[in-house]
Parts: sequence; C-alpha cells; structure tokens
Amino acid sequence: MTATSAPESYPETYYAGAYWGARKESPEDCARRTAGLLELLAECDPFLSHWYKPARSRKDARKHPLMPPDVPTLTGLFQRGVNREPGGPPIEELGFRFSFDNGGAAGDCATMRINGGMDSAAVPNHCVLTVPWRGPNADRVLTVSVLTKAVRAMVLSWDPDWALATSNAYERQYREPVSAPFSLGWITYLSRRIGTVPPLPEPVHVEQVEGRGTLMVLTPERFTVANPEHIALARSVRGLLAQAGLMPAATS
Repeated sequence: MTATSAPESYPETYYAGAYWGARKESPEDCARRTAGLLELLAECDPFLSHWYKPARSRKDARKHPLMPPDVPTLTGLFQRGVNREPGGPPIEELGFRFSFDNGGAAGDCATMRINGGMDSAAVPNHCVLTVPWRGPNADRVLTVSVLTKAVRAMVLSWDPDWALATSNAYERQYREPVSAPFSLGWITYLSRRIGTVPPLPEPVHVEQVEGRGTLMVLTPERFTVANPEHIALARSVRGLLAQAGLMPAATS
C-alpha cells in the first residue's frame, strides 16, 4: 500500500484508545472501572473533568452530569447498553456499551466510547477517547503531557493489552494488517503480557506503568503526518517492535 498525504482542508485529528481481549465482567465491574477512569482523567486537564449522560441535546445533557462519578448510576447506564438482538435476550458474551461526552461544541468536544465485559474473541473490549482538534482546549490537550496521562489513566483503570494516542491521518496512511491486534501511535502502551519492549532509538521516551507494562512516546512535540521525520521514526520503531515479536509485520 502506498501512503498518500492527507488533504490540507482536513484537520489532523487525534484519539486515545485502550484495547483488551475477552474478559467477562458485570455492569458493576465496568462501572467501577469507568468511575476510576473519570477521576483520573479529571486530573489530566480541566477539559476532561466534566462529563454528561447521553441526552437528546447538549442543553438537556448539562442537566445530568456524570461527575463526580457514581457507581450505581454508571452501573445502570451499562445495563441499558447490553448487546442484544432486537426484542431478544441479552447476548452475554458481547458485554455492555456506553457512550457519552463532555458537552463541548463541534471540534471542541471530548467523547468517550466504552465496550466492556465482552467474553468473545470476535471484537476486542475497548475504551476510546476522542479529543478536540481546534481551539485553546485542543492546544492544551494535544500535548505529550496530557495525552500520556490520559493513556496511563486508561491503563490503570482497564488493564488493557495495549493502548495508544495517535493521529487518525497517520492510521489512514499506514493501515495495519487486517489480522493485527494493535498498531503504533504517537504514544503507545504494551502490557507485559505481550512481551518485553526492546531498546528504542532517541528521541523515543520509554517508561514503565506501575509494573503493568511499557509506555513509549515517539516525540515530545505533537506528532503529525506533515513531518517526515516523525513518519520515519514511527516506521523505524514499528519495525523494531515487529522484529521483537510484539506486533505483526507491517504491510506498508
């Protein structure tokens, strides 16, 4: 596959995500983990300290805050998000879904999508945070400091197999193999269950996350597909991780 540059008219957007394999958990288990995540995210940046229940409009949502997080309330929301066939019983192995946001305007909003409690190899459990791409909130959040804390918060809350914060444009240009369980991001975490991270070249920063696994930060400045040095570094590190058996070989 040949990489092509993203159209200049489209802003480079980013997200953070954590992913893990089959793990049977109850709605209350998912609620406890989510409550812990929201508390940790609130420490990352003020923009990530207010969240609201799903509603028909932002005005309605602001009447129903999720902060401070309440486990019984979150448990009920996960119970409502049980996967089922229309009119049929719950499909227990497919777990529970819950999505919400922080009430921001288009381009200046954070959203959270969680699918937990799945005991199936068909689709990984996941927790995905999309972040703003314009305005002063984006200027603060789209930094190594904030996104590293956000990824760590996901790791400490959900104990995933892998997690990352990355550019959507980079993912579009360098698609992973269909069978790949994970890819490389601007910030990447690999659980020690996956294996041991090899030595990586500068300026990559590597740190441990409380005995759970390894977190890698490619660049201290914002990673972007417009910077060829960033792309070259990402492909080099991706290759080293593949050689160490931590990721499947890339196809592009």
